[in-house]
Amino acid sequence: MRTGAVAQDGAVLVIACGAIAHELVAVIRANRWEHVKVQCLPAALHNDPQRIPGAVRAKIQAAKGRYRHLFVAYADCGTGGLLDEVLQEADVQRLPGAHCYEFFAGAREFKELSDEEPGTFYLTDFLARHFERLIVKTFRLDEHPELLEMLFGNYRRLVYLAQTENPALTGMARAAAEKLGLQFERRITGYGELAERLVEFEARSGTAEQVAQWQS
Repeated sequence: MRTGAVAQDGAVLVIACGAIAHELVAVIRANRWEHVKVQCLPAALHNDPQRIPGAVRAKIQAAKGRYRHLFVAYADCGTGGLLDEVLQEADVQRLPGAHCYEFFAGAREFKELSDEEPGTFYLTDFLARHFERLIVKTFRLDEHPELLEMLFGNYRRLVYLAQTENPALTGMARAAAEKLGLQFERRITGYGELAERLVEFEARSGTAEQVAQWQS
């Protein structure tokens, strides 16, 4: 998105979900994109996805005239296409897929996982680390264990899509599966299509001299 002459040449803003902030910053640092800035929205918006489009729109409007290019590091994330309507109006691109699980796993593998077991609950590094706060506390599962069946009764397994090799996070993800009464499985994804899409966008923006080969 080109926002006018007052924007600094080459300046890029990535408007991102807080749940992928760590991975996003890692990709930017690995490629030494010093001109790329990041602004994150609260990860808790995933529990209230109808608020995501408005929050992204506000960030885009606030960035007008300040950046030469904008990119949104969200998938659809449960907005039912409403986020895409906002981005189409602003001529801004986003990450592919319906959820962060899809771009971390890759579209093909995510489809295979979904087809293999539709009743799959997914965790990423961020969600494994914050499972107690974002799931248990939000839905008050400790206070009302009877809600487990209501909320998770249709799930059969928990798949931890791991961005890093971290025994502590694996333990947290395994404990989450036990708490929910689900079969546990771990898949090492690295940063998946997150890194690939950012590199593609950076190359198209015309600001990169040479992007680094990124492998997580």
